[in-house]
Amino acid sequence: MEKRSTFLLLFTLFLSACDLVEYHPYDGRISGETGINAKNIERIEQNTNGKSTIRFVMMGDSQRWYDETEAFVKHLNKRTDIDFVIHGGDLSDFGVTKEFIWMRDIMNGLNVPYVALIGNHDCLGNGEEIYEKIFGKENFSFMAGNTKFVCLNTNALEYDYSHPVPDFNFIEEELADKKPAQEKTIFAMHVRPYREQFNNNVAKVFEYYINQFPKLQFCLNAHDHNLEVDDLFNDGITYYGSSSMKDRNYLLFTLTPDGYDYEVVYY
Repeated sequence: MEKRSTFLLLFTLFLSACDLVEYHPYDGRISGETGINAKNIERIEQNTNGKSTIRFVMMGDSQRWYDETEAFVKHLNKRTDIDFVIHGGDLSDFGVTKEFIWMRDIMNGLNVPYVALIGNHDCLGNGEEIYEKIFGKENFSFMAGNTKFVCLNTNALEYDYSHPVPDFNFIEEELADKKPAQEKTIFAMHVRPYREQFNNNVAKVFEYYINQFPKLQFCLNAHDHNLEVDDLFNDGITYYGSSSMKDRNYLLFTLTPDGYDYEVVYY
């Protein structure tokens, strides 16, 4: 009887301690919402269907800067003129599961839908697996009004060039899949060409491919932690680079029937 009582006591203590177990940082267990990009793409396409003027925000590189990203969310929620947000990647610093979850929960506080690209830091460890569980596929596209946004994984260095990055098969599929409402195109990526993470062996091929899309307006990138505006290939297509959230600013674009304009907004 005494042995049985001792066993029951130890078993009870074990169960009570289960909540104290700390899983490995790369364990991959996901709590909370998943499949965020697909859900928010549906919202973006519904909300912007038939709209002639679209306003969206480009931001990125929020790793480590949780307070600044929370301030961004609070700031943006005071506005009523934004259709959606693009997070340009590097949600995490080390590809750790909790980093993705923490940043997801902060970004989920936005009143407007957002999509998140994969950054080079998000590929560390098993980060790509976590990113895909929480946000979705590494390459995706969506429509906003009459503009197709093509969002790419361009973090070639993280795959040692063993993975198709950028994925030209995906780009060809997107080129062939012209939507009825599509008149214009915008590309978004974490790393722009001629940076160390991009596969610069195919940089000019990349330029050729994206220029085949209907009325390519411009390209968006993050990664460099600086505000940048460059015509990289001298082909009339401007690359707009967002700063990191440490600098407490973002890019605001307005698409109109006559073109577009942009501004840097500090908060």
